[in-house]
Amino acid sequence: MRTTAILFILMIWASMGTGQVSFGEPQLFNQGWKFAKGDFENARAADFDDSRWRSLDLPHDWSVEGPYSPHNASATGYLPGGIAWYRKTFSTDAGHAGKRIYIYFEGIYRDGEVFINGKSLGMRPNGYISYMYDLTPHIKQGESNTLAVRVDHSKSADSRWYTGSGIYRNVWLIYAGPVHIAQWGVFYTTPEISEKQSTIQTETTVVNHSDKPVNLTVNQELLDKNQKVVAKASAKMTVAAGSTQPVTQNMKVNQPALWSVDTPALYQLKTTVLQGKDIIDRTITTAGIRQLGFDPDKGFSLNGKSMKVKGVCIHHDAGSLGSAVPREVWQRRLETLKSLGCNAIRTSHNPQAPDLYQLADELGFLVINEAFDEWEFPKKKWLEGWNQGKPGFQGHAEFFEEWAETDLRDMILRDRNHPSVFMWSIGNEVDYPNDPYSHPILNKEGIQQQHTAGFLPNQPHADRLGGIAKRLAAIVREHDSSRPVTAGLAGPIMSNETEYPGVLDVVGYNYTESRYAMDHEKYPERVLYGSENGHSMDAWKAVRDNEYIFGQFLWTGIDYLGESHRWPSRGFTSGLIDLAGYKKPRAYFRESLWSEKPMAYLGTYLARRNERSPSVDALPVWNYNNGDMVRVVCYTNCGSAKLLLNGSEVGGEKPYDDHTGIIFWDIPFSPGKLEVISYKAGREAARYSLETSQRPQAISAKAWKETISKDRGVAQIEIQIVDKDGKPVILSDEEIVCTTEGPVKLLRLEASNPRDKGDYTGNRLRVFQGKMIAYVEATGEPGKASINFTSQWLDGAKVDIISE
Repeated sequence: MRTTAILFILMIWASMGTGQVSFGEPQLFNQGWKFAKGDFENARAADFDDSRWRSLDLPHDWSVEGPYSPHNASATGYLPGGIAWYRKTFSTDAGHAGKRIYIYFEGIYRDGEVFINGKSLGMRPNGYISYMYDLTPHIKQGESNTLAVRVDHSKSADSRWYTGSGIYRNVWLIYAGPVHIAQWGVFYTTPEISEKQSTIQTETTVVNHSDKPVNLTVNQELLDKNQKVVAKASAKMTVAAGSTQPVTQNMKVNQPALWSVDTPALYQLKTTVLQGKDIIDRTITTAGIRQLGFDPDKGFSLNGKSMKVKGVCIHHDAGSLGSAVPREVWQRRLETLKSLGCNAIRTSHNPQAPDLYQLADELGFLVINEAFDEWEFPKKKWLEGWNQGKPGFQGHAEFFEEWAETDLRDMILRDRNHPSVFMWSIGNEVDYPNDPYSHPILNKEGIQQQHTAGFLPNQPHADRLGGIAKRLAAIVREHDSSRPVTAGLAGPIMSNETEYPGVLDVVGYNYTESRYAMDHEKYPERVLYGSENGHSMDAWKAVRDNEYIFGQFLWTGIDYLGESHRWPSRGFTSGLIDLAGYKKPRAYFRESLWSEKPMAYLGTYLARRNERSPSVDALPVWNYNNGDMVRVVCYTNCGSAKLLLNGSEVGGEKPYDDHTGIIFWDIPFSPGKLEVISYKAGREAARYSLETSQRPQAISAKAWKETISKDRGVAQIEIQIVDKDGKPVILSDEEIVCTTEGPVKLLRLEASNPRDKGDYTGNRLRVFQGKMIAYVEATGEPGKASINFTSQWLDGAKVDIISE
């Protein structure tokens, strides 16, 4: 596949996250809403009495508020759905007289129908898509107006994972003149790029709502990190009355700073639209210049340099926060993944919140942006436990035919300016054998995942996949031909009998490492990678040792709600990071495979006979009974390691085991300090130690960041139970109570216990494996705030943060 050079942009306004529409004057519209669960007659009407409804601020996810119940679907985490209403009354001020007014929703899950002063503006069923409505014809200028939103998630078992319910992302009110840049109306590409010079092409689309043609000037300025103008262009255009018109411009950038995963260099683009000498619209855009290359034999290159994509799949929730996840929480999670050597994300299996893409741009992550988990027919949704019992069949397939092309288009238009997005995925495992498609080839072979074997002639035939894929790929290429089209295939053995893989520019295989070599030989023009993979050493070696396989995406990067096992179970626990954002032992194992910085980690567990391979999930614990035979495992990227106990060698130096990726020793337990020293080329390169802890004595608490924005900034307080000497007590499960003083409020507590089905809306929770996190939100006033943590029999802790 030819190398593609691309410049991508991320819309930014005065505050982070506002650049989703690229025109006018956007204002956050999150505060001062009314909410009630249930369906209410005439709740759309402006004069409806909502005085007894709950007051809240958006974003809001009502499902995560519970309660958990075994009568709810395991697929969505045993949490409820239902129907609910949101209402907000507002007035327009005199300063915006004559302006057009729009409302923009980043995401409503699901079937969100929007009303203004009793008039329905429309309903979008897809809960992951951002969309906008024009309020102008229905607004009462200078008077009170009422916006109402009915959210229908009564089909609550409509997903294989937790979705949440409600207006769970930001809402924006936009004021604009009658002539303005169109929604998502600025787009960048770079048809030519080199270290010396890049050619930048912009397309700016302007809409004219007036009844007269307008003559306009569109100016572009590109600024570097020092706010120096490094390129500019100007063009004149005429937009007819009541029409939309694009204008294309070109600029040259000398010695461009290229965006990469290691150095995510960003520019700012200033787009200004003038009518005569009057500025009638403007937008500021963050831009990244970089070059993508895909080759069936050489794999993937970024800016001409070959690299391995070390990726993870992630869902969109954050434990007790549900799907309404603050930007700061995503930042902490992504920085943790980055520290492991991770450089890519797959948005499994839907478009995610704008904050995620903005952070990926800034931190240097490649992103596969995925649109669908199912197409025209629904997949199985497990109701009584993962792969247990009789499944249900609710899902997005019910509106696929009507909305798929629109939803896909809107995803691309919204996100095509992010330097992080490097592929568009049109589907995940839509070819899962017999769920729903089938093919006679299944009488001969199956896949590496659990599935119903054999050809089922009453199921939809797999030949249908090719035609749908062609439709979707055409939509992608119409709106962005600069990135490849991909998908995650669950059953390449079946899909290879259809046109489906041939439609794709890059083909992802889910859990099918065994076919890499044979399919590379059989389809020599196919660009291959692992789009969803397990955590095994073998799965990584299939990438590491084959130049033509450019990467993998682990299932998963972060634990998530839903896809739960039998009750009680909150969700799936295969992540590198737990629900509270802490690194799990397998994160250190992955770091040993992916990171270039020397590292070592120790974990332990009681030695087991006939263990096939040492565990990647060994906790950092050194508390056993005297004489217990304990397996001590070391995850390291160094060449060898030795083990010390209380300063004496108890495990001789051993070389790195490339078969398992793990060095281990079996030793009898004796209390004290257990320490590993790792060596590279005979020299010490890394150390890690564990110490026997005493009984719990105190709460240790530390803020991830000590200063937050007064405008609903979120502090994350990391909590650890320690003994009298300050050593972590991993086996602790004490209950913690959190109280606050000052201009903050407690959002949620999260301890990552996958079986704790308690009330997460309160201020008390048991730690899990000795840890917990508290999410605390500023309430709008500057000042000092104190967060206090107490527990019976333990010394308490206090953390001070500054809201400014």
